[in-house]
Amino acid sequence: MTSEPGPTAPVATDATTTTDATPTETGDLVIDGALGELTALPAEDLDGILGAAESLHRTLQGRLSDLGE
Repeated sequence: MTSEPGPTAPVATDATTTTDATPTETGDLVIDGALGELTALPAEDLDGILGAAESLHRTLQGRLSDLGE
């Protein structure tokens, strides 16, 4: 009796990047700039990545808070 494998889970894709790891443009220059800074950092620069990600997070929060006004 041979057991067939069950269905595989779909692979999650990152909505902010394309397959070549270039950031998708949002049309918002400030957000696109923050995304560009984050993706330009080498993977080994963890402190830089953390700082850029925190900056992007603050930028996104600011843009979202503007929508509520």
